[in-house]
Amino acid sequence: MEMKMQGVVLLVLLCAVAQGKVFDRCTWARLLKSKGMHNYREVSLAEWVCLTQHESNYNTRATNRNTDGSTDYGIFQINSRWWCRDGGVSSSNGCGIQCSALLSDDPSVAIECAKRVVRDPNGVSAWVAWQRHCQGRDLSSYIAGCGV
Repeated sequence: MEMKMQGVVLLVLLCAVAQGKVFDRCTWARLLKSKGMHNYREVSLAEWVCLTQHESNYNTRATNRNTDGSTDYGIFQINSRWWCRDGGVSSSNGCGIQCSALLSDDPSVAIECAKRVVRDPNGVSAWVAWQRHCQGRDLSSYIAGCGV
């Protein structure tokens, strides 16, 4: 019985580690604002919150393998082909980091990399989720009640 309980505890801990930190909407909005993301390169705070909800559901350890062999990493789903190195199909490393750094529960590196991505000529439109779910829409609900 004791061995079975230890196995259950281990399984719960492994699931927690695999999931990573999942922010609630307002905590994430306040953190983004504190990191200078409100109107960074003319991208509103609500747009950043919308983008990350649709990319990762605010999960710092989200990953998605793409059909071209690249992988999207972290809360912003930053692509390994252009922005980080993961030993896969990376052809550029625009953020100068290992992709694994984008999976930290502390999203500071991911935020700095997202700032680098949005400085690119494609800007925020580099994110398909922004184009599909955020662009040209009323996004006030994404920051409503958050005190930002």
